[in-house]
Formats: sequence, C-alpha cells, structure tokens
Amino acid sequence: MRRVITIVIVAVVLVGLIVFKLMSNSKEVKAKIFINDVNAAVLVKTASPTTHSFESSLSFLGTFEPARQNVIGSDANGKVISIRFEEGDQVRQGQLLAKVDDEMLQLQLQNAEVGLEGQKNDDKRYSNLEKENAVSGVQVEKTRLGVRSSELTKKQIQKQIKSTSIVAPYSGVVTKRMIDLGSFVGQGTPLFELTDISSLKLTVNVPERDVLKFKLGQTVSVGVDIYGSRDFQGKITNISVVADKAHNFKVQVTVSNPKRDLMGGMYGSVRLKNNESVTALSVPRVALVGSTKKPQVYVVKNKIAYLTDFTAGTSDGDYIEVVSGIQKGDIIVVKGQVNLQDKTKIKTNQK
Repeated sequence: MRRVITIVIVAVVLVGLIVFKLMSNSKEVKAKIFINDVNAAVLVKTASPTTHSFESSLSFLGTFEPARQNVIGSDANGKVISIRFEEGDQVRQGQLLAKVDDEMLQLQLQNAEVGLEGQKNDDKRYSNLEKENAVSGVQVEKTRLGVRSSELTKKQIQKQIKSTSIVAPYSGVVTKRMIDLGSFVGQGTPLFELTDISSLKLTVNVPERDVLKFKLGQTVSVGVDIYGSRDFQGKITNISVVADKAHNFKVQVTVSNPKRDLMGGMYGSVRLKNNESVTALSVPRVALVGSTKKPQVYVVKNKIAYLTDFTAGTSDGDYIEVVSGIQKGDIIVVKGQVNLQDKTKIKTNQK
C-alpha cells in the first residue's frame, strides 16, 4: 500500500514539474514575440501652409487615364473552349480573344439549312403548278413565306454562332482576364478588361480666374513627374461648362502615347505660360497623399493626424495652391505620412 502511495506522489510531483516548465517556456516565448502597439505615436515631420508665389508659368495637376477601358462581355451562352490571350498581352482590333462552344448551334444551322432547302423546292414546285392553274395562289404565297421564315431562322442561328467568337473591339492591352478554360458563361458575363493607352486623358481642375486661358483644340505642354523636365504635347478636348462648389472647372487634355511612355494612373501636369504671378496659400507637394482627383493631406490637431480633403489650384514643382479645405494656421505632415492612417497619434522631433 505504501508503495502505491509513493508512486502516486512521485507521479503528481513529475506532472507538476512538467506543467511548471511548460508555463515557464510559454512566458519566455511570449516575451520574445514583438507585438505592435497600435496606439504608439508615429514619428513624422510637420510644417505649416505658406504663402507661395507661382511665377512665369502655371501648372495644374491631374492623373492620366486610358483613352478607352472597357469590360468585354459575352453575347453567347455556353462553355469556354478556348482562350487566346492572358493578362498583359497586347491585342489588335478584331483578334479572337476567346471561343465559346458552338457545337449545338452548328447542328441547328445544318437543320435550318435542310429546312430552307425543302422550302425552296416546295416553292419551285408550287410556282410551276400555279402556271398550270393546278394550285391556288394562297398555297403558293404560303410556301414563299415559309422560305422567308427559314432564311430568317438561318440568319439568327448564324448570328448566334458569330457571337460565340469573342473578338477585340479595339486594339489595347488585356488588363484583366475574368474567365478560365471550361467556365460556363451567359449573355452579359464579363470576360476581359481591355485597356487602350495609345492615347491618354489628363483631367485637371482649373480655378475660375484661369479657366479663360484654355481653349478647345489648344495645344499645351504636359509634364510628367517621372520624366522630370521632359514635356509631352497634349490637346484640350473638353472644358466643363459648369464649375464645382469650389469654383473649379474640369479641363480635359488628350495626350498621344504611340510609344507607350505613359501609363494610366501616372501624375501629370498641364503647363501654361503666365504673364502675371499668382500668390496664394500653398502646401509642399511632398505632403500630398491620395490622388490628384481627390487631393488630401494629414492635418495635425492635438498630436493626432486627420486625413483631410482640400481643393487644389495651380502648382509648380514644389508647391500646390490651396483653394479651400486648409487654413494658414494648420499644421500638416510633410514626411512620414506613409505610416499614417486617419486619426493616428503622432510625435515629432521638432522643437
């Protein structure tokens, strides 16, 4: 009996030691794991908006968009049996992109052709009999209408067969492929996204004071951030006739892109020579986040960064005019905003 009690005590002690060791190891592992503190302040550099003079030229920011970008849908029902292009491939107008199974339609076409042939033979026979007054004119008319009906049926099936071949409506690049081999598609099913960047559209917001400097058909210089001082030629193709709430007008410039130097989503700026300088509240361009369609900066209040929309006017290489949305006394983040989200705590090493 004593032996059994001794064994039980030893077993309990061993289990206790094992549990203690496991808990100790767990604490050591947890101590080594880095846990990001989401409430920790992010180190940034800040500045205040300043009054800046835009001298001999004006520049209006925008983002390049493809001249055409459309989703190609299916006009047929059935299984995809062939896909000719992948994402990133260049295609020419009229090239076959994909093929939907048309076997049943081909059989229907053969049946329609047989029916049409029979209708035409009946029409010939009844026409000859009509000359001999052997049949009534009504019967002849029915056979002729039957021929026309069969011809229409054949054309409908031929159109359905043609729709099983999905072709490129214009030349471009396949930017999305939304189907796989063997997929079942129906009318309206999206298949490909086709993007044409042979020319690009650059839309800029122009303040009311400057909009009369733009004319339809006018040739303007277009700068692109990544190309530095290199200029591209663009033509003004549209000027909005209605201003937005900030009294800005949208001006669209079309830029030819035969060598594909430019891509959709790049920043660009329309440059105009100006006889008078413009002095206005401005922010450093490095503070800009988001897109030029919706320019934003981080405004700091009580050591918290708030993502703030503002309306941009003209710009040069270093500064962007503030039309509205930011005040002169605001503090904005000019460095480190890549690590920020709306309402993030911040700290600075500035004194």
